[in-house]
Amino acid sequence: MNQAMFSQQPQDLVVVAGQPVTLPCTIPGYHGVVLWIKDGLALGVGRDLSGYPRYTVIGDHGSGEHHLRIQRVELMDDAVFECQAVQAAMRSRPARLTVLVPPEDPVISGGPVVSLRAGDPLNLTCHADNAKPAASIIWIRNGEVLNGAMYSKTLLRDGRRESTVSTLYLSPSNIETGQQIICKASNKAVPNGKETSVTIDIQHLPLVNLSVEPQPVLEGNLVKFHCSAKANPPVTLYRWAKGGSIIKEVSGDTYEVIVDHSFFTEPVSCEVTNPLGSTNISRNVDVYFGPRMAAEPQSLQVDLGSDAVFNCAWTGNPSLTIVWMKRGSGVVLSNENLLTLKSVRQEDAGKYVCRAVVPRVGAGEKEVSLTVNGPPTISSTQTQQALHGEKGQIKCFIRSTPPPDRIAWSWKETVLESGTSGRYTVETVTTEEGVISTLTMSNIVPADFQTIYNCTAWNSFGSDTEIIRLKEQESLPVAVIIGIAVGAFVALIVLMGTIGAFCCTRSQRNLKGVVSAKNDIRVEIVHKDHNAARENEEHTSMKQLMVTLIPLLPHVIFQG
Repeated sequence: MNQAMFSQQPQDLVVVAGQPVTLPCTIPGYHGVVLWIKDGLALGVGRDLSGYPRYTVIGDHGSGEHHLRIQRVELMDDAVFECQAVQAAMRSRPARLTVLVPPEDPVISGGPVVSLRAGDPLNLTCHADNAKPAASIIWIRNGEVLNGAMYSKTLLRDGRRESTVSTLYLSPSNIETGQQIICKASNKAVPNGKETSVTIDIQHLPLVNLSVEPQPVLEGNLVKFHCSAKANPPVTLYRWAKGGSIIKEVSGDTYEVIVDHSFFTEPVSCEVTNPLGSTNISRNVDVYFGPRMAAEPQSLQVDLGSDAVFNCAWTGNPSLTIVWMKRGSGVVLSNENLLTLKSVRQEDAGKYVCRAVVPRVGAGEKEVSLTVNGPPTISSTQTQQALHGEKGQIKCFIRSTPPPDRIAWSWKETVLESGTSGRYTVETVTTEEGVISTLTMSNIVPADFQTIYNCTAWNSFGSDTEIIRLKEQESLPVAVIIGIAVGAFVALIVLMGTIGAFCCTRSQRNLKGVVSAKNDIRVEIVHKDHNAARENEEHTSMKQLMVTLIPLLPHVIFQG
């Protein structure tokens, strides 16, 4: 018997899982038993491989063909195979069958849409599992490979397959919403690779714009607020407020209202909400309105010689002008909120007006009083009249802040503050302008016209006095006659003046080219009355004397 020899032996093969493979084994002239050995273990005797349904021995047995056919190669087929001729004591060279396993379809965590908040970086993770050999992963965007990804491999329990994980980091500035990013995994089993993709969805708080129309606007007109917003996810709520107070009756993106001055200082806000949160935006309205009092000035009562400071603040739009003046005077004292009067005198007392003007819009004013604390001031007619035999009165008008503590009438050796003494009665009445003290005399006698009457008032700041004389009043018939005569004289003067003016007018019409060389010069001749001057000096001396003497006289006060 000729010695048997292998004409075909199995070779090392690489095959992708799932494909068929044939390991050749031919021993011409050998008719004995042939065994296939896998990793040192016999698969069966002869052509009986019933324990391995996918395994079949094929070929012409008579020609010595004993090929091993494997259907749908699996990972477990990754082994070393031998073909042995038992009776001939021959074995083939070992043949390594390498099984390649493609990775499972790659998966990007969080796909197919990956959402993130604006301003956050993007971290994408792609898995390519159960591959042999381990899969390689690349990232692609807009046809370009993205570099910088990190990789890791994990060997599975079977010791053959591996899983690959790739993590891609992108900064906020390097991503845009709507972009598509691809993860592509490949190994020798799938050289063209497998891929999956995700779409980037950048979510953000509402981006809000608040428009106000029209601007500027006059108080009392209609204004429309429109709140336009871009948001991802979409807007779920609009909320309006004015000056921090919620406007409950408005819920959409538009708010219409008749505006007043408050919209100038109290902004209108629109708050837009989506699932990520809220964005609030506020706008003031450029409302034109007339002056409105912001700080109301207060009336003042100050001591003589002190400073008086008034504060008056207005609001208005456009910018307003403030003017301080004293009532009855056209002199502007200040254009500021503050009016300061230095070292006030009694003549500074009175009404002061703070006036504000908004050009072409409106004006407003506020009046306050300045009261000056000081000694009383008496202003009375120094000569007053009465009829002989009738009841007569002398009045003394006193301005005093604070009010007078004491008012006294004195004549000869009598001092009377109130009540009645003989023919004399003193009554005091307080009015808005001041205090009026009246000395009433019943049955006027000639001596009353020769008497000097003194009215003196005191308060905590000092005193003032006035000397008053009583003059006999002429009887009514004489007065009437004089009145008629004076009236007739005045009428005559008026008539003559009218005739003279008429004549002058006619004369001027007949004179042409005559021009006055100078304006008329008015000359006033003053006759100085030396006797009157002497009386004024005596009057002043008498007042000073009475102020000194009255406090020293006993207080003769008669109560009615």
